[in-house]
Amino acid sequence: MLICSVHYFYPKSIRVTWLRNGKEMTSDVSSTEKLSNGDWHYQIHSYLEFTPVPGEKITCMVDHGLLMKPKLCDWDPRTESENNKIAVGTAGLLLGLVFCVAGLIYYKRKTYGRELVPVNSI
Repeated sequence: MLICSVHYFYPKSIRVTWLRNGKEMTSDVSSTEKLSNGDWHYQIHSYLEFTPVPGEKITCMVDHGLLMKPKLCDWDPRTESENNKIAVGTAGLLLGLVFCVAGLIYYKRKTYGRELVPVNSI
């Protein structure tokens, strides 16, 4: 489910559409009514339920009278995956650092006050 939210616009007339590879989608699209913020501004939320296909381009297009041209927001499926990889990598790095520091502290406490005595060979 993708969500396209438009906030803080006036006047009330606005058009929010979904595009798949540049063509308007009409099925599996729903949206809220234009909701008043109570200060003369409005908001609307549009939803697209779909199964992604590799290589396709999904775009939310917002057309409003105050815009010179429609605002296009592309969905990039790689962003979510890349964020997950970065989070897992960071967590692994932090966990490794914790174990490294704990091992170093353990080693220092175990060897504190000990002196190495050379062994004389005969």
